[in-house]
Amino acid sequence: MTRRKNIFPGFGISLGITMAYLGIIVLIPLTMVFMKTASMGFLDFWQAVAEPRVLASIRLTVLTALAAALVNAVFGLLIAWVLTRYTFPGKKLLDGLVDLPFALPTAVAGIALTSLYSPNGWIGQFLHMKVAFTPLGIIIALVFIGLPFIVRTVQPVIENIEKEIEEASAILGAAPPQTFWKVIFPQLLPSVITGFSLAFARSLGEYGSVVFIAGNIPYKTEIAPLIIMTKLEQYDYSGATAVACVMLMISFFLLLMINLFQWRVSKRWVRS
Repeated sequence: MTRRKNIFPGFGISLGITMAYLGIIVLIPLTMVFMKTASMGFLDFWQAVAEPRVLASIRLTVLTALAAALVNAVFGLLIAWVLTRYTFPGKKLLDGLVDLPFALPTAVAGIALTSLYSPNGWIGQFLHMKVAFTPLGIIIALVFIGLPFIVRTVQPVIENIEKEIEEASAILGAAPPQTFWKVIFPQLLPSVITGFSLAFARSLGEYGSVVFIAGNIPYKTEIAPLIIMTKLEQYDYSGATAVACVMLMISFFLLLMINLFQWRVSKRWVRS
């Protein structure tokens, strides 16, 4: 049996370069984290990660990242829909502003948000609740840096949905909400989940934009990346690596669950 040749030659070389690049950039650094943690011993590892302050920071980091990703999933879909389906003055400018969190240094974003939402800030002084130096302020910072992931992931999918599908649904008697939820949203759901996972992963490791608005109050607004930085400044490299290893495992598990859910949704959509 003859082996079928690939139209584009060079698969072996391309695969080798790809695996070598990923290994050097991604796999080897992650492996070193686990190797450094494994050299500690279980008791030292448990003492490092089981501190109440560390557990509180990990819980706060995961919950605020999930909350921010959920908010971005809703409003990012809405923004992508408006930018794709409607024409209005200033559309190009608004579309460009979506990418601003990608280009803006995170420290600058943190300082700006803190100035806005502090009790004496432009926005904070009109609010009847405290935003800066609270978990709510952390969520706002994470929403800011995670929004482009949702919009830029969903936008191309909306552009590829033919308007004739909506017209056919309307002709068959479906109301606009039914058309959206029954016809359009199932096509958007895989891309929304992808954007959600990207925004969530980005939020888990965010440091610069959060450290200013959080206030870094132990047990209240202290995030896990700050714990890691604090341990590194104290030359506690083993403790910092242990916390980083826990965050890595949590991130991997949650992203795996999200990807499995996305795969099931995509498979169900293909069958239907």
